[in-house]
Amino acid sequence: MRADINEFIENLTRRTPGENEFHQAVEEVIGSVWDFYEKNPRYQKAKILERMCEPERVIMFRVPWVDDRGEVQINRGYRVEFNSALGPYKGGLRFHASVTLSILKFLGFEQTFKNSLTTLPMGGGKGGSDFSPKGKTDGEIMRFCQSFMNELYRHIGPNTDVPAGDIGVGGREIGYLFGQYKRLKNEFTGVLTGKGLAWGGSLIRPEATGFGAVYFAQHMLHRLGQDIEGQTVAVSGFGNVAWGAISKINQLGGKVVTISGPDGYIYDKEGISGDKVDYLLELRASNNDIVEPYAKEFGAEFFAGKRPWEVPVNIAMPCATENEVDLNDAKSLVKNGCTMLAEVSNMGSTAEAAEYLSEHCHYAPGKAVNAGGVAVSGLEMSQNSMRINWPAEEVDLRLKDIMKNIHDTCVNYGLNGHKVDYIKGANVGGFVKVAEAMMAHGVV
Repeated sequence: MRADINEFIENLTRRTPGENEFHQAVEEVIGSVWDFYEKNPRYQKAKILERMCEPERVIMFRVPWVDDRGEVQINRGYRVEFNSALGPYKGGLRFHASVTLSILKFLGFEQTFKNSLTTLPMGGGKGGSDFSPKGKTDGEIMRFCQSFMNELYRHIGPNTDVPAGDIGVGGREIGYLFGQYKRLKNEFTGVLTGKGLAWGGSLIRPEATGFGAVYFAQHMLHRLGQDIEGQTVAVSGFGNVAWGAISKINQLGGKVVTISGPDGYIYDKEGISGDKVDYLLELRASNNDIVEPYAKEFGAEFFAGKRPWEVPVNIAMPCATENEVDLNDAKSLVKNGCTMLAEVSNMGSTAEAAEYLSEHCHYAPGKAVNAGGVAVSGLEMSQNSMRINWPAEEVDLRLKDIMKNIHDTCVNYGLNGHKVDYIKGANVGGFVKVAEAMMAHGVV
């Protein structure tokens, strides 16, 4: 790493000790935008990068609630309002035992650039709690969500901060959160996205992240003179994101052969399609985060404790969580003939894996590939503001246009000879718009 970049990262690390995920996210961005930053002295004079790496606001609060046995439980809630240069803070809420301030800062930082790439008027933010809905009753989840919103409502609003769902926060949780906000504020506004269709939600929102990722991958392939039809794809995870990606890959003629969970991965050489895709939704709805039942239901192979990156495929699309592809996984994928990895999860590859993949195949980072989810959240905000509902075809058409624009931006800023550096393209493309807005607003 260059000495000046290293000094920047070391200064950040000293100020934010122990926030490893956040440091990794910043280092990945800084490495690719630094040359552009140095060529623009006005950005340096205004210390735009230093300001971008500091959240505008971090809110941390206690969330007490009572379980079904009458015992008081206490969790910790967060909202990281990272950057509002382009619009209201926008980003999901994550309910999972692994949630820490470092993870939410990394996600909020990434969200700022991702939202910028969509060209929609949205800033970046992220939030959540170390509460896990798994194993909890509906009553317990409702009481937790109501307690969480009792504090969060003070800091959000349709023109201030518009949270959405993320890991552990689906339609049920969004409903409970929205209901409590409405009760506290005595108003019906588009303060959350991912809502039910009957009360302000948007069609294709659950599928949007997966759909958008496949549209982006299709643009990558078209640029290489290829198509997704006939391609074999490895997908990780089996929630809404993976479900959306699998559905769209099948629709476009590709074949998905893997899904995964914390217990291991499934290899279905016949392809995951038809009733098998519907079964994924049933499996997810059962509050069971293991995939082995799929193997028993359809006679597929199950590999306990492993990840699906050892299977020979043309394309890999990690859809589960951060750092799920490490350097060994990357080498295994390339060795087995994988020519493209489109990262659907946020920072789905370790820094070493991303570097290796960029050198040996066509690799695109999550902030570009998975922007379809927040893009349709932005479209939901627009529909709420206008008090209308667009048909699914219109939402999908707008999503396609947004993903094409994101891909074009990555090519514009990342083209290097005949190959596109999608990391640089996404980071510089996202950075420019935020930086220009920050410059226009002054030192705030």
